[in-house]
Amino acid sequence: MKRVSAILLFLAFSCLIFAQETILQEAIEKIKSEGLTNSGVEEIAYHLIDESGPRLSNSPGYNRASEWAVKQLSEWGLENAKKEAWGEFGKGWEVNKSYVAMTKPYYMPFIAVPKAWSPGSMGPVSGKVVFVEIEKEEDFEKYKGQLKGAIIAVKPTGDAGPTFEPDAVRYTEGDLSDIANPSQKEQHRYTPEMIAAFHARRALSQKMAAFFKEEGASLLITGRNGRHGTVFTSSPNGYSTDSPEEVAELETAPEHVSLMARLIANGEEVEIEAEVKTTFFNQDLKGYNVVAEIPGIDKNLKDEVVMLGGHLDSWHGATGATDNAAGCIVMMEAIRILQEAGLQPKRTIRIALWGGEEQGIFGSRNYVKNHFGDSETMQMTEEHAKLSAYYNIDNGTGRIRGIYLQGNESARPIFEKWFEPFDDIIDNTTITIRDTGGTDHLAFDGVGLPGFQFIQDRIEYRSRTHHTNMDTYERLVID
Repeated sequence: MKRVSAILLFLAFSCLIFAQETILQEAIEKIKSEGLTNSGVEEIAYHLIDESGPRLSNSPGYNRASEWAVKQLSEWGLENAKKEAWGEFGKGWEVNKSYVAMTKPYYMPFIAVPKAWSPGSMGPVSGKVVFVEIEKEEDFEKYKGQLKGAIIAVKPTGDAGPTFEPDAVRYTEGDLSDIANPSQKEQHRYTPEMIAAFHARRALSQKMAAFFKEEGASLLITGRNGRHGTVFTSSPNGYSTDSPEEVAELETAPEHVSLMARLIANGEEVEIEAEVKTTFFNQDLKGYNVVAEIPGIDKNLKDEVVMLGGHLDSWHGATGATDNAAGCIVMMEAIRILQEAGLQPKRTIRIALWGGEEQGIFGSRNYVKNHFGDSETMQMTEEHAKLSAYYNIDNGTGRIRGIYLQGNESARPIFEKWFEPFDDIIDNTTITIRDTGGTDHLAFDGVGLPGFQFIQDRIEYRSRTHHTNMDTYERLVID
């Protein structure tokens, strides 16, 4: 039973202590008692995941989740609970219907998800499949005038064959040792050449989308990297008000796209039938975060703020359980524990559930810009001096194993102190000087505020759930 709420207990406790402050054993026992005997995790999970549905930024599902979170935080007694606009995001969008199947040389339903912010197919479409191979701009010429009304397919990249390692994994002692003692190479994983190649691929992809639209294609079928029925879903753009019109696109299981490619390569005609219906929402183009707080009671410290959070938005192929309802669940449960345990913090504790993370860490970056300072000009506000730290969770459903210092070595003694009361709960506690990126703590780091992300067991995050159609409630490890 000791492990049931280890993450939640640690986070709730962490909001109460700082350097040169005494660990309050009575507070720890209250936190443990509430977290271990009266967990609210499953109820929070149901509302954020199953009840709200996919939470694509500015979508009806995101609005359902954010409105429920504001209501729940208010009912727990937090103050200033609200949806706070951070600036303009763009169009909302949701899927109303999605269907695709191969009808010739035989019938087979396919696993597919409409690309985010894809338009509809303007009714049912059917016909022969045409594969295109475009690796450079010069390749466009060979398809000009040949794609009117076509159903276009693009071969998948990567290997969709069998795997011989488990999908779900936890960090070993050796893995954690490597994290704690990173090599110089590991600290700089993306070379300038890799970044340039990524931008080149994205630019070519955008030109392909424009070309297919100009040529009058009726549907695009792509086989995103994945395997075993897993489809990775995402979209680099499409939500802004000035986004160009594109062809309806289905991101499809790579096995099904490869099947069509093999059939055609062997002389078979392949035909498809499909229909995609989507809705765009243009009434409110603003992006929103959810914020609420427990006011501090110490007359000298109550103006200081400790923040914790995770991103509430998700991709649309599933219900975003591990990315990142899990992080929001943990942070909301930490807040619930503090309230139910009757603990009154010295500093103000503010929770933030971010929007727009998946499209570019927009919610947290703009919140930081609005409240604390501009990372481009490095002009800071008065609030900047009042923020003690920000703590983030966004790595799936795994157990906490430690924390990334983000290069902030002076924070090490604080975290060593934090972990002491939980040595019997958290295995192989790891505190590493290493940075980790790709999520909302970076917004705080970017203006010189201490922002931290926790080390978590990966479970199925990279192999199965991250940005996929498999990221459902069942992927949570509730323990």
